[in-house]
Amino acid sequence: MRVIVVGAGVIGLSCAIRLAEGGYEVAVFARDLPLETTSSVAAAIWYPYLSAPEDRVAGWSRSTYEEFAKLAELEPSVELRHGREFLVDRTPDPAWADVLPDLTRLTPPAGFVDGWSFTAPVIDMPAYLPALVKRLEAAGGTLTRAALSALPTGADLVVNCSGLGARLTASDPTVTPVRGQVLTVEPCGLTEWLLADRSPEELTYVVPRQHDVVVGGTSLPGDWNLAVDPQTTSAILDRAAELVPQLRKAKIIRQRVGLRPARPAIRCELVRTGSGEPIIHCYGHGGSGVTVSWGCADEVFELARSISPN
Repeated sequence: MRVIVVGAGVIGLSCAIRLAEGGYEVAVFARDLPLETTSSVAAAIWYPYLSAPEDRVAGWSRSTYEEFAKLAELEPSVELRHGREFLVDRTPDPAWADVLPDLTRLTPPAGFVDGWSFTAPVIDMPAYLPALVKRLEAAGGTLTRAALSALPTGADLVVNCSGLGARLTASDPTVTPVRGQVLTVEPCGLTEWLLADRSPEELTYVVPRQHDVVVGGTSLPGDWNLAVDPQTTSAILDRAAELVPQLRKAKIIRQRVGLRPARPAIRCELVRTGSGEPIIHCYGHGGSGVTVSWGCADEVFELARSISPN
C-alpha cells in the first residue's frame, strides 16, 4: 500500500516513520524541509500547550512521553530533564500528570502563587529532525520537496500533516497562526528548564539543551509576521533573567520566529473524498506538536490499518 504524507514537521515525520516501519510504502512531500519548519524553532519541551480537546491531547501526550523516555536511552537529541513551572493562579494537577513519575508541588517565588516540578523530555530539534529523516529512510521511506496547493493523488492513502498549510490542503480556515519568537543563547551552566507565564501573550521559558539554551517567548494569535522583533527579544530576555540571572551575561546565538498551527481542536481523523479515496487528516496541533507527536502517529497508523492491514 502506497502512502503519501504531506508535511515534514515533527508530526509528518513521526507519522511517516510509524507507517514505514509498519510495512507501508511511504513518500513524504513537503514545501518546507524539516529544518525549515516551525518544528525546528520549537523549544521542544514535552508540555501540552495551546491544543484541544483535553482528553485526546492527554492521551496522545502520555503515549509520546513514554516513547521519548525510551528514545532518551538511544537518541542523543532526546533527554529527560528536571524543571519547574511557576503559576499565577492556584491550579489543580493537569490532566496529563499521571504519566509523570515525579510531579511535586513547590513554593513559588514572589509574583506567583503556585508551582510544581517534574521531569520532562527535552528534544533538541535541530538534531532530532535530521535523526527522524534518517530513521524514515532506513525504513524505506523518502522525503521530497514539493510545493502543493492541494493534496496529491496517485496513492492508496494520503496523510495530511501540513500544519498551517491545511488552510489550503484541507480548505480549513479554522487553522490559524500563533506567533512565537524565541532566541538561543550559549550554555551558561543551566541544567533545569523553567516555565513561568504571567500572561497569555507573554510566555517565559528557559530550556537548556546540549549545546545551547532556548529562551522564549510569545504567543500572538493571528500574527503571520516571521520577522524577528528586537524589542521583543529584549523583553523576553528581561523576563527570563528576572528568574534566571545567569541569562543576563549569556551570548545570543540566534533569534527565530515560528508560527504555531492552532485550531479549536486537533484534527486527527479518516475521511473519504467524494470519489472514495481515503485521507487521514492530522493537523492543528498548536503548541503541542512535539508533545503529542508519537501518540498522533500511533493513531494515524491504526487508522491506516483500518483501511489496509498491510
